[in-house]
Amino acid sequence: MQTVKLGNVEVGPGHPPYIIAEVGSNHNGDMDLCRDLIDAAAETGAHAVKFQSWTDKSLIAEEEYQRNTTYSDKKKHFGSLREMVTAYQLTSEQHSQAHARCVEKGIAFCSTPFSPEEVDLLESLDVPFFKIASMDVVHLSLLKYVARKKRPVIISTGMATMGEIEQAVDTVRAEGNDQIVLLHCISIYPPEYDAIHLRNMETLQRAFECPVGFSDHSLGTAIPLAAIAIGACIIEKHFTLDQEMAGWDHAISANPEQMRTIVREGRNIFAALGSSRRTVSAAEMEKRKKFRRSLVARRALKKGHVVSESDFDAKRPGLGVSPDQVQYVVGRTLAEDMTEDQVLRWSNLL
Repeated sequence: MQTVKLGNVEVGPGHPPYIIAEVGSNHNGDMDLCRDLIDAAAETGAHAVKFQSWTDKSLIAEEEYQRNTTYSDKKKHFGSLREMVTAYQLTSEQHSQAHARCVEKGIAFCSTPFSPEEVDLLESLDVPFFKIASMDVVHLSLLKYVARKKRPVIISTGMATMGEIEQAVDTVRAEGNDQIVLLHCISIYPPEYDAIHLRNMETLQRAFECPVGFSDHSLGTAIPLAAIAIGACIIEKHFTLDQEMAGWDHAISANPEQMRTIVREGRNIFAALGSSRRTVSAAEMEKRKKFRRSLVARRALKKGHVVSESDFDAKRPGLGVSPDQVQYVVGRTLAEDMTEDQVLRWSNLL
């Protein structure tokens, strides 16, 4: 299976997990907060900070605005849908400002486009990849437009059947773009644990022969770390400075401490996974000397004695003849006297 290069970072089998801090709309339309989020994401060690590129015209139809004018949850919704979308959208200039801050802080800037115009905007900012939201798995015209840019395409698969995912992958590949990463995703905020089905990652990888990661909406760090343990090449996790902050996604987001845990422990887990080939490290070989046993004399034995198995016990350290070599000792003659509890070495035998 081929790897995919996101900027200058290889993603896929044999490479550490790529961690995306998903700001989304957690900037709440406030550029000071946006910059603080970028700074904090960079400090956690995440590879990329991701936004969402939409306007009040590119994503939602008028009848949906009319249907969502009030909400009971005032912490998550400060006004009507139209008011929130208008407040949370990022202008072209704000995209440029966010991008510049990411460059300054040494973290990749990326975003999810929701229209061709936003694809073009992101291309002008030289994003390392395009991220397709779960809702757009079946938006084939958008997929085609993105694919033609010849940049890597990361596709979240929430709410999608295998047939719909196949259609999306085929659509991108038909445009001559094979730089695809799929993200297993459950589009519930947060999902129940028994609805997450992390083993779907293996199914997707086997079916589409491309790298597979996980877009996480669970609470805490356990599930993204579990995903890395079973092979996720990318973790995308919503990111906030404060889970108590008002707004759409803060409550299900990772705070800086949690993101640092995902980054740090994700690397450790990847390193610990190692190879399927059985090996014994040099450090373990050295450890044998202390922790394994050697044959030791049960009693004092004289030079010239023809040894039998009953002459020996097995005790630490492992500096002498190993207990599994006793069949090559029996019947041999001692070359010198041995004291009780002395470790047997090959030099003790004729």
